[in-house]
Amino acid sequence: MTQKILVIDDDASLRRVIEYNLQDAGYQVLSAANGEEGVVLFAEEAPALVISDMKMPGMDGMQVLKAIKARSPEALVIMITAFGTVDVAVDAMKAGAYDYITKPFNRDELRLTVAKALQFSGLTVENRRLKDELADKADYRTIVGSSKGMDRVFEIVRKVADTEASVLITGESGTGKELVARSIHHHSGRCNAPFVAINCAAIPRDLLESELFGHVRGAFTGAIKDKTGKFQLADGGTLFLDEVGELPLELQPKLLRALQEKVIEPVGGTKEQRLDVRIVAATNLDMDKALADATFREDLYYRLAVIPIHLPSLRERREDIALLLRYFCGKYGAGSVVFDNDATAALNSYRWPGNVRELENLVERLLIMRSGETITIDDLPDKVLQGGMVSCSSINSGKVVNLPDGGYSLEQLEREVVTEALERTGWNQTAAAKFLCIPRHTLIYRMEKYGIVPTSNTTT
Repeated sequence: MTQKILVIDDDASLRRVIEYNLQDAGYQVLSAANGEEGVVLFAEEAPALVISDMKMPGMDGMQVLKAIKARSPEALVIMITAFGTVDVAVDAMKAGAYDYITKPFNRDELRLTVAKALQFSGLTVENRRLKDELADKADYRTIVGSSKGMDRVFEIVRKVADTEASVLITGESGTGKELVARSIHHHSGRCNAPFVAINCAAIPRDLLESELFGHVRGAFTGAIKDKTGKFQLADGGTLFLDEVGELPLELQPKLLRALQEKVIEPVGGTKEQRLDVRIVAATNLDMDKALADATFREDLYYRLAVIPIHLPSLRERREDIALLLRYFCGKYGAGSVVFDNDATAALNSYRWPGNVRELENLVERLLIMRSGETITIDDLPDKVLQGGMVSCSSINSGKVVNLPDGGYSLEQLEREVVTEALERTGWNQTAAAKFLCIPRHTLIYRMEKYGIVPTSNTTT
């Protein structure tokens, strides 16, 4: 079925040129001489794509864009501007434009931009690679989770994997950003081509340009032969730019050009190289702050973040901890190992500043050091036990318990302490847990363990 494209431009000659080129490429073209007419045509014809000039009398391009997006939020709109400033382009993309082209543009640029937009929309792409439904909420390799936050991540991955859209993955260190990037590549039409990763923060600033774009012999001292850059290595596949927020400001325009034009120029070279590379980037930085501080270009950000994916921290998805514990035990060949209730409660209470990576490292260490098939709270490091404690600054350092010389049962002492705390707080479990400086779920476990229930003349 021939796809409809609506062209809105008050310049009749340019409108005819665009119409001719798009018809020659096999599209059905509708045209409007002003914004008002264009919005009406959009409502009547529901075209697959809209191309609108930015500056027009009456209803200008930005108003057209907002009107179309209000009617159909998923609509694809490409803006035409002769005033190719960053501010104009960024404002349009913030308002929902898919892309923009700057006058004067040639036929190939127009056709390529249109083809990319239509491919992104999914109108010409079959989801042939998404054969499985990320079984048991576990992605290819190691993305594990059943929480609502991870459900959202899985859903976005399903939708965007087999498109050409650039993806920006944000989240704290250790949340699994590279795993998501690899999953996107694995489920895309590029899965048989290379997946190439580079950490923009790990390479010295003066070498990063060469690592990304390559260099020619003699480009600088020590360049004794040509070097192939990551872009060339990823041709036909996916380039993962980890910690892209750390990219030096002076390199950002060159990356922007590579994204926009699909061409690169090696350091010291004079010939451009055209490449077919999909970009997936990641950062743990606050990009809103980076944009406000002008340490990261807005136009580059919006090129990278066509599809944003935010990975929740482990403390925001604590319901996944038990699932992850089982997964990592299996990964390290200890599927029969279990964590007892106290150990699980302590792990659920810990803040996990290193997120899933920290959890995996801890499980590996516990499995190596274990003496049996059950991990108990005594096996956990002090860092985890202390990090899970509820703040209790009001407690003094004085001695509270005087034990008899003949000894005393620890279980009986614990039962009495828990019972007294509950009685003092009127059997309010939240208040009692705070009084004892433990998480509420730990208090509930102790109550169940010792069979502690309110007396007949008390209420919870």
